[in-house]
Amino acid sequence: MLPWIQLDSATIPGEGGELRLKQRGSEFSIMLGANELMNSRLSGSEEALATLSWERIRTHQKPGILIGGLGMGFTLRAALAVLPEDAGVTVAELVPAVIAWARGPMAEVFKGGLDDPRVGIHQGDVGEAIRAGKVAYDAILLDVDNGPDGLTRKSNDRLYDFAGLRAARDALRPGGVLAVWSSGPDPDFTRRLKDSGFAVDVVNTRANRKRGARHVIWLAVKPAR
Repeated sequence: MLPWIQLDSATIPGEGGELRLKQRGSEFSIMLGANELMNSRLSGSEEALATLSWERIRTHQKPGILIGGLGMGFTLRAALAVLPEDAGVTVAELVPAVIAWARGPMAEVFKGGLDDPRVGIHQGDVGEAIRAGKVAYDAILLDVDNGPDGLTRKSNDRLYDFAGLRAARDALRPGGVLAVWSSGPDPDFTRRLKDSGFAVDVVNTRANRKRGARHVIWLAVKPAR
């Protein structure tokens, strides 16, 4: 078996912690300490984050999408595959090196997604983009951590508390969806979403379509009126 080779590392802004990009043959992995945050062979649940969201906004005209977390681009690619040509997609990525990895060693994984004319990059905190966007988005897709309980940055918890959910609701257009990826269930977060005025579906999905670990996606829809 081929050994893993570390290609690069990057400090997470604000709170430290180090991301490490590793490669084994054509396979890539992004690690935080002993935790593997993502792997290029496991894309099913990240793709579902985009496709399940699209099912809920497909009647919206000129949809605007905010994706929190670039990762390995699986959510972005899945969104571009279903969105119309007049859509706009903003990807918020906090760690500059992740964007560089997408254009460098992982370019084959991204397959030109960042060069799509519908795509713009916000290099910074997705929370800032949410708070700045009043009724700006039809969908906000969050895959910035291990779920509502922050792993890479404790400040990510602010996305999922009542103030963060209120900001997301204000940033969505009527009928828009807040979609959140998680490595596991969180009943308290489900209750917070409902208490924040969203209609909520909780979907279990596999890490690699029909195989792999079970992940969770919350689909929280803002009322149409």
